[in-house]
Amino acid sequence: MKQTWRWFGPSDAITIAEIMQTGASGIVSALHQVPTGHAWPVTDIKTRQKQIEQPNGRPSGLTWDVVESVPVSEVIKSQTGPVKQHLRAYKQSLRNLAECGIHTVCYNFMPVLDWTRTDLCSALPNGGHSMRFDLVDFVAFDCFILCRQGARHDYLAETVEAAWARFEDLADAGRQALSNNIVAGLPGANDKWSLEDVQRCLDAYAHMTPETLRSHLIDFLSEVVPTAEALGIRLCCHPDDPPFPLLGLPRVMSTQDDYAKVLDAVKSSANGATLCTGSLGVVADFDPISFITQFGDRIHFAHLRNTVRHGPSDGQRHSFSESEHLTGDTDMVATIRALLAEEQRRRGQGRADHEIPMRPDHGHALLADHNRPVQPGYPLIGRMRGLAELRGVMHACR
Repeated sequence: MKQTWRWFGPSDAITIAEIMQTGASGIVSALHQVPTGHAWPVTDIKTRQKQIEQPNGRPSGLTWDVVESVPVSEVIKSQTGPVKQHLRAYKQSLRNLAECGIHTVCYNFMPVLDWTRTDLCSALPNGGHSMRFDLVDFVAFDCFILCRQGARHDYLAETVEAAWARFEDLADAGRQALSNNIVAGLPGANDKWSLEDVQRCLDAYAHMTPETLRSHLIDFLSEVVPTAEALGIRLCCHPDDPPFPLLGLPRVMSTQDDYAKVLDAVKSSANGATLCTGSLGVVADFDPISFITQFGDRIHFAHLRNTVRHGPSDGQRHSFSESEHLTGDTDMVATIRALLAEEQRRRGQGRADHEIPMRPDHGHALLADHNRPVQPGYPLIGRMRGLAELRGVMHACR
């Protein structure tokens, strides 16, 4: 697998010079400065490539291998507003990326918010920090801070009762911190949203069912996949994170069955999957080997991270923490072994995309990570440790 590293661009506290020392050979990046719904200009794409490949005018040995992501707008997800205009812009972004030699594009179809955590800096026994999703904290936010209409009916009575007690225990500063953590969403995108902004966006999905949102996803793919296929671009959808409904919003990419419905609806190698073991692994019955067996030929990107479920739970909703890469609820060794077998199968078929790009994800903040500002979940030392561990597993499996 090609070992890559997510870099948020020149504003990232971690530099290309530092990434060169991690052992990664590729970069995952995006143009966060381009407004969602607008086409990515070729000049901006080439500028980012130069920032990656020749920082300070010297070759880095790194290449921009994966786009994560070209965001799918709320206009497209909800099918309200200038949908055709946004689809034209999306397809133009794909054309411009292909012109620059970039052919793997990760995206997601989560309405309003991206990955969601209640604690972005949870203390670990060894002195490090991880991200954490506490269900009771989240319900406290949903029911008693955001005060979403009908929220209490979405949870068990005992969960709401525990959430009220938690809310009562939080001082104003604690309530504000909880709100900030949940609203943070995608780094660099939604971190300035107010509660009023969130509620206004929620209103657009108030009566939307998962079936309707899935049909919108399939409509989107039916429109853009032919363009991607003609360009040799591999689109790969990231799963919902967490993989269960939040804030009354529909979720349509949370399980293996969800992927089957969407990949079967638009049968093309350009319509693929991002295997995120951390997101999908929050579901208690997730089997990564089964996922790879069923969709291996259409897995175009892998996020290798791990999570561990812990109480309390409410049906399919679980509290969980980001664990070390080789511990947690997903068998990472078996997952890597299956991905390497898929790569070998592709080599036998003569596929040009036989090498699957992967990256370590959501590492713990360790050692010197505490002394510098970084995106939540994206420290230097913690991810470098994760990459080294994953690399060791890959070498052992070979």
